[in-house]
Amino acid sequence: MLEAPGPSDGLDHGSAGASGASYSGQMLQVRPGLYLGGAAAVAEPARLREAGITALLTVDSEPRFPAGAGFEGLRSLFVPALDQPETDLLSHLDRCVAFIGQALAEGRGVLVHCHAGVSRSVAVVTAFMMKTDQLSFEKAYENLQTIKPEARMNEGFEQQLKLYHVMGNEVDTSSAIYKQYRLQKVTEKYPELQNLPQELFAVDPTTISQGLKDEILYKCRKCRRSLFRSSSILDHNEGSGPIAFAHKRTPSFMLTTGTQSQCTSYFIEPVQWMESTLLGVIDGQLLCPKCSAKLGSFNWYGEQCSCGRWITPAFQIHKNRVDEMKTLPVLGSQTRKV
Repeated sequence: MLEAPGPSDGLDHGSAGASGASYSGQMLQVRPGLYLGGAAAVAEPARLREAGITALLTVDSEPRFPAGAGFEGLRSLFVPALDQPETDLLSHLDRCVAFIGQALAEGRGVLVHCHAGVSRSVAVVTAFMMKTDQLSFEKAYENLQTIKPEARMNEGFEQQLKLYHVMGNEVDTSSAIYKQYRLQKVTEKYPELQNLPQELFAVDPTTISQGLKDEILYKCRKCRRSLFRSSSILDHNEGSGPIAFAHKRTPSFMLTTGTQSQCTSYFIEPVQWMESTLLGVIDGQLLCPKCSAKLGSFNWYGEQCSCGRWITPAFQIHKNRVDEMKTLPVLGSQTRKV
């Protein structure tokens, strides 16, 4: 196990004595130049400088050093995060990994710390190892626990790092995986479903005159009003079919066919035209904003797809209520139907 330089490393620690030995155990060197620790590791800025640490990444409820504090030449990044499973750490991982990577490339020593040094900071360093070494979450976490056996990130961070790996060890904000994750986090953060962030909603396709490329446009079957694009569809793994509805007293002959039900609805991210319908309401119908034809339904607590898969939150549009309209670019800015 590698540790930050202690009293016997040849550095001038003055009369620190036992306190210097104690300090050396407050942070561990994960790899050359990269350290992991808790709040105690930054209690004495001079010690950081002696250890060659000139970059500090704080993942905590408040920054350890106020802006401009610390010591000259110290580069810092603060990520506000509580050590709770519902905390959104995933959205910050790319920024954290880039900060560590750039600091190491410049020859700086980097300390990643939270309060106790066992969960939030461990999650960030694990993400860095996943990205840098192209490792799965399980392998990177195992490697880090070999160095720091007491490392124990909470289960919420574990799930977020698994999503991080599925996205290719980067945060792909355009992926269905991230969009579904973001919706779940918004539901947790805004239980009253008021003041929802605008970035939650996909742009209304009627306001877009270009840039659709070869996306599929979905229109109301009754009035032809554009409703959403194919990039807004949140794909999901197919469920177990009719057997998933056994609790609803489904006829036995439907449970023994051995076939899975095909999805009869599109589950999508919220679109701007839905905003007034969704605010302050747990569930309800989704109606065409032009002709008021019933398109589907929504439920922030989730709904079950016809294939048996439970989707949370759910914004579903029945396939038999919309038509697909393929668009192709013409002269770079026009589109035509095919």
